[in-house]
Amino acid sequence: MINSLTLYTPAGVLDKAQPIKRAAKRLVKLGFEVTIDEAAFDKHQRFGGDDDTRLAAIHRVAAAAPSVALATRGGYGLTRLLDRIDWKLLAKSVEQGTRWVGQSDLTALQLGLLTHAKAPNVITWAGPLGVDFGRSDKDGGVDDVTQDCFTEAMSGQLEAVGFRCEKGFDGLTLNGQLWGGNLCMVNSMLGTKHFPRIKGGVLFLEDINEHPYRVERSLLQLAQAGVLDAQKAVVLGDFGGWRASPLDRGYDLKSAIAAVRAVTKTPILTGLPFGHVDTKVCLPVGAKVDLVVQGRNVLLGWQNDPLLRHEHAHEHEHKNEHAHDPSHPH
Repeated sequence: MINSLTLYTPAGVLDKAQPIKRAAKRLVKLGFEVTIDEAAFDKHQRFGGDDDTRLAAIHRVAAAAPSVALATRGGYGLTRLLDRIDWKLLAKSVEQGTRWVGQSDLTALQLGLLTHAKAPNVITWAGPLGVDFGRSDKDGGVDDVTQDCFTEAMSGQLEAVGFRCEKGFDGLTLNGQLWGGNLCMVNSMLGTKHFPRIKGGVLFLEDINEHPYRVERSLLQLAQAGVLDAQKAVVLGDFGGWRASPLDRGYDLKSAIAAVRAVTKTPILTGLPFGHVDTKVCLPVGAKVDLVVQGRNVLLGWQNDPLLRHEHAHEHEHKNEHAHDPSHPH
């Protein structure tokens, strides 16, 4: 079955149109019927169109209810729109079969929908952006794992992702609602009416270009607000792109994570292959997940996509097919 897919720009401006046009061609080859939203290439300051233009694009996509709503890129801009988004319209699109996919600034939309949607099973997907499919062959093209995870997730076949964590969590088994995304975006929503009050969840986080002390500070804010202790587990993705300082004197990301672990009872795992990196898995935001650790191998699994509950379920034979060693260079 061919899935309809719409590329739209809800946040930061696209510097060039060519990568998205290239992405559209590649997505067509993967079996999607692709539409590029009419305002996808608009420009206003650093935004993909002014606030009204981007809000209209989101609502236009939701009303059309394609199989996949794939943001072209992140950047910044959705925070401006949170108070004006028609959450009922977005929730209705999910019920009609739309999978909203993205990361980075898209965290705001995904968590806002998780907070405001009244219907059950309103799930979005943390995953690649349009620009991930638009990378030129000279720059490496599309990452195979990212592409495979995306196509499986969008067809409802992806049921789990695997990765390797640090030692010390062998035997850990738990379940809860999966939520999270970009750390800065999660923290920016803390204390607002758009922040989901989730207890007993599995919180996943990632960020880029943030020095470890900034990562620690943000995680401590979540700890001091009671968010971390309310979860069953915290799973950290990639936090690359930062530069060491002569003042660090041995302080690094491991030091930052150790400081946060010292103030929460919640286990904090690392190694999730997700973030601002070429290789990223897809994660169902809002879904009930099971997390199992054997040795250093972690399996994060969920039930079949609820959107397929009336269709023939395709059994995913290799649940750990996309296991990823965090030591593998991206």
